[in-house]
Amino acid sequence: MDIEIEKIIRTKRRTIALQITDDATLIVRAPFNANNKTIMGVVHKHKRWIEEKKREIEARDPKFSPKEFVNGEGFLYLGRYHKLKIVDNEEVPLKFENEFYLSRNSLSQAKEVFIEWYKKMAYEKISERVRWYAQQRGFKYSKVNITNAQKRWGSSSSNGNLNFSWRLIMAPLPVIDYVVIHELVHLEEKNHSKSFWNKVKMLMPDYEKYEDWLKKNSYLLRL
Repeated sequence: MDIEIEKIIRTKRRTIALQITDDATLIVRAPFNANNKTIMGVVHKHKRWIEEKKREIEARDPKFSPKEFVNGEGFLYLGRYHKLKIVDNEEVPLKFENEFYLSRNSLSQAKEVFIEWYKKMAYEKISERVRWYAQQRGFKYSKVNITNAQKRWGSSSSNGNLNFSWRLIMAPLPVIDYVVIHELVHLEEKNHSKSFWNKVKMLMPDYEKYEDWLKKNSYLLRL
């Protein structure tokens, strides 16, 4: 079967990279000087991988659908879906009281409003979990930053800064804790050595369960 390329993005990069998106479309990232014949050669070389990845995504349940910001739509927060209600005469753009209440006046900027709310809650909750686990093991860190990263859930820098994607706040709390522990341990162990995983396991004996959850469900942690 022919493989359809949804989009080709040309940049200053030196190599050709293939990406299957969460709606099972193929995006090719290529250098400016790569011609279509070269690109198709790479695509056909990786045909089996592309087809397997597409089947895997199409078999997902539930499937991901971009948010429409309509009444009754469910939004993830700490691993649970909460319904959205569009409300009139509300001064606050977005309020959460077991359900999300979005001001009709903010409807045109709904996605941005939600992202700002998620970022605020991510900073509060993740900072709290970092403090707690740091105290348990005596980890020394500088500060917590919330990022827009789409794939990298957490990272740590040489100066002790810890970075976490705001999307994590959509995940269940034990999954957030796993990522927090992972990055705190990286302050002491720079690579994924046996010593690294032993330290993670000391703080979270069943960490593999939450690592697996993130691998299987991370596609849902987005708007």
